[in-house]
Amino acid sequence: MTCARQRGLSMAELMVAVAVGLLVLLFAGAMLVSANRGHAAQEESARLDDSGRFALEAIARAVRQTAYVNWDRADAGIADDPAAPARIAGLDNRSLVKTADFISDPRPDVANGSDVLALRFAGAGPGPDGDGSMTSCAGFGVNELEDGWSIFYVGRSASGDAELRCKYRGSASWGADAIVGGVDSFQVLYGLDTDVPEDGIANLFVNASVVAALDDELDLDGADEAERELDLRRKTHWKRVASIKVGLILHGQKRVRVNAQPVTFDVFGPVYADAHGSADPGTRISESDMPGSLRERERRLFSSTIMLRNPPK
Repeated sequence: MTCARQRGLSMAELMVAVAVGLLVLLFAGAMLVSANRGHAAQEESARLDDSGRFALEAIARAVRQTAYVNWDRADAGIADDPAAPARIAGLDNRSLVKTADFISDPRPDVANGSDVLALRFAGAGPGPDGDGSMTSCAGFGVNELEDGWSIFYVGRSASGDAELRCKYRGSASWGADAIVGGVDSFQVLYGLDTDVPEDGIANLFVNASVVAALDDELDLDGADEAERELDLRRKTHWKRVASIKVGLILHGQKRVRVNAQPVTFDVFGPVYADAHGSADPGTRISESDMPGSLRERERRLFSSTIMLRNPPK
């Protein structure tokens, strides 16, 4: 019996082999792309989590040291002066000039109605930078003879990225440093203690515009503008702030959510957004309103409510 030897593949067999090989390569390529995309998404998620926690910790630290009084200072009693300026201030839907004094010369918002939060505190310790226990949001110490400021706002970097900045008063001028980038929205609500007498617990959370409107409705005493300004300092609702609620939406650097369904973020919850979203821009952010390059990035919402340790007198 003679056995026939196969000397090659028929055209049909060759086409089937090529087709199977291509399918295997296509499947392997799809798995590789999916794995790379998943790895990139995990990296972006971890980076966002770290950035969000860092930003909230910086803000919480600044809020908690607001209204700190260094009783070793010769003018420490001024802190109890009802006519002293409030130690908390804020603006809605605004940005700042980093070299301008305090929050003067506010500029139009640069990131979905982001807000400005300004916090003042007393320094501690001798020397130019104090003892290091009281620092601005940028980490610079403030000595016992001065008051320090930690001011948070959103500005644009040289590359156009929206970044949360810390503004502070240096030895010679004001400056600002970036804390985190990729900011979609930075929002602030102020918890007012409306009880009489005050008990230090917030009863009502409102934005800076509402606080300013409440101050505008005050019946001020005084024969001239200077006296009425002193009376405003005594009665201002900024001195009734017992806690501060902050919300921050951050996005990643890479497009890792290709063809994903757009998500809507309510910074302070849907109830607040439904009631006040139109008057308080930035408290509801929808990815469907963003360009594709931003819509397809990893995104996180971070929020925290911080109680003041001391009355903001």
